[in-house]
Amino acid sequence: MAPAADSMAPARCRERTKKAQAFLAKAYPDASCALRFSNPLELLVATILSAQCTDARVNEVTKALFATYRTARDYAQAKLEAFMQAIRPTGFYRNKAKNIVATAKAIEAEFGGEVPRTMDELVRLPGVARKTANVVLGTAFGIPDGIVVDTHVIRLSGRLGLSPAKDPVKIERDLMQFLPRTEWISFGHRLTTHGRVVCLARAPKCAVCGMNTFCLYPRSIP
Repeated sequence: MAPAADSMAPARCRERTKKAQAFLAKAYPDASCALRFSNPLELLVATILSAQCTDARVNEVTKALFATYRTARDYAQAKLEAFMQAIRPTGFYRNKAKNIVATAKAIEAEFGGEVPRTMDELVRLPGVARKTANVVLGTAFGIPDGIVVDTHVIRLSGRLGLSPAKDPVKIERDLMQFLPRTEWISFGHRLTTHGRVVCLARAPKCAVCGMNTFCLYPRSIP
């Protein structure tokens, strides 16, 4: 059953977002990106690989990958077939391999081998959209240019009534309006963490959720 239209009015969404932010800050003060990396390039590659794949699987693949490929030039010069096989467990490996190699070539040619630090520059790279750019900017560089809207954030934004939108860009726009810029990076990490451990896709643990007093998701709480 969909929430009533008035319950998704901007003022109510803003109020619930602030409540969610306060709860998440206490529940997950140290929440961070689950992808393992040691520099911005590694995070960029890992984030591209994470599309339609779990972070745990990506971390397993990147153990060997990051030992072999250390610079943008290494990726740019990679033999495509061999690289495809190296990342195959992450799924959609053909497109991911082509995008990573093409992105590395662009980073070499246009940015001196260094991952760029602006949204406009990042989203020009093959395989990089706003979500990936936000991950890199926020997590690698500490730049709050937006909010990472992954599958968890999309799901929880709807269930909690933080945004009436279904489109990730529109959800991000709403959350950015409701939260101070200083909270953009941490809020994304914390909401994603809550989605992984409590508000699961198929069997959310509503009875133990600290946000069940204002959540709009249909539930039965003892």
